Amino acid sequence: KLPLTVEEILDFGESNRELFIKSSTYSIIPITVTEMGLTISWVFSSDPKSISFSVVYQESEDTPLDQCKVLIPMTRCNSHKETIRGQVKVRNPGIYTLIFDNTFSRFISKRVFYHLTVERPVIYDGSDFP
Repeated sequence: KLPLTVEEILDFGESNRELFIKSSTYSIIPITVTEMGLTISWVFSSDPKSISFSVVYQESEDTPLDQCKVLIPMTRCNSHKETIRGQVKVRNPGIYTLIFDNTFSRFISKRVFYHLTVERPVIYDGSDFP
């Protein structure tokens, strides 16, 4: 079920998810966020070979894709050799979309193993101060 909500990601636990991305295609993971200040983190690896990765922000589902803000430009990752980790801070409510792009690969389909986490900020209220 897509897009994911923060609650669904919190329910992921420690398990990894898997995406199968055919050659010459891409796959997206949209995450709908309603509260600011969260941190969305990801860890992923691919098999076989590399995958391209990007993160874009969309104010609402009605926002045209060409008006989406690119938070992390499309980058080719050697995620078959090392685990890729990253995070983005939620500054505005909206849809944060992770894009796994295999359009550069004409023949080889890829598997992406990923894990997402969402952290809420720790807000210090001074309540433990004497």
